Amino acid sequence: MTAKIDVVRTGIFATVQDLGRPGLAAIGVGRSGAADRGSLRLANRLVGNPEDNAALECVLGGLVLRFSAPTTVAVTGAPCPITVGGRAFGSNSPIPVGPGDELVLGMASQGLRCYVAVRGGVDVAPVLGSRATDTLGKVGPPVLSAGMTLPVGHRVSPHPGVDLAPCALLAEEPVLRVTVGPRVSWFVPGALSTLLTSVFVATADVDRVGVRLEGPDLSRARDGELPPEAAVPGALQVPPSGQPILFLADHPVTGGYPVIAVVEEADLDVAAQVRPGQRIRFRLVKGSDGSNPLHHSRGPRPAK
Repeated sequence: MTAKIDVVRTGIFATVQDLGRPGLAAIGVGRSGAADRGSLRLANRLVGNPEDNAALECVLGGLVLRFSAPTTVAVTGAPCPITVGGRAFGSNSPIPVGPGDELVLGMASQGLRCYVAVRGGVDVAPVLGSRATDTLGKVGPPVLSAGMTLPVGHRVSPHPGVDLAPCALLAEEPVLRVTVGPRVSWFVPGALSTLLTSVFVATADVDRVGVRLEGPDLSRARDGELPPEAAVPGALQVPPSGQPILFLADHPVTGGYPVIAVVEEADLDVAAQVRPGQRIRFRLVKGSDGSNPLHHSRGPRPAK
């Protein structure tokens, strides 16, 4: 009989996620998948799953699950209190679960997103080759709700033979590395320097699509909007307000606001853990020849 997971409580927001559905932007479907891909991969490795198995992503903890059969789970990402069958366990380690046991996640003390992997993976029906929930494109399984039952799959790898994966603490004020964006010439001279020397604060408008940031205005040198063009995870789009929006996993595949900079893919997992009210900074990545792209990025000032 197939093992099942009963969703007792979802907390603030929870979804099924894997590594997404790349390569479909041409037909209007974004990659989606786990916002913090490194945490999803780690959770899967800890329970002996292939890294791309589907798991659960929840915001700030609060998730309660009941298991129908013995299995192994792991919780990664934002650190939070964890109990199984009333016993306390730690993050980033394999946790044995018995039939009828409840896994309870408390409120995360840092970060924003927690990941729960179960050995065999969450075996909901794939859509376009992925089990990821795309909250913007409305593709994939529905957002989790109390009373749902999730099947557990059988796609496994050997157990990793470890009882703990040491992980660095999340930074209180993360610094995200960026490269110069394709539309930096749309901004007044000095706007990129303002981005790189200022502190920005994540507003309460944070979801899987992106994070609206608050800080000094990044003023434009020209009026109007761009025709829609391709968008990527990590893009810092700047609407007329001058306040940037950092795109995350469920970003639109096109956008019309100019992109002043793009967060490096290696730092997107850090960006996905930024919570409302948290301060962040940006640092420019130097060119492979050791030059500073800031010196070459301004170009001619466009006419208004």
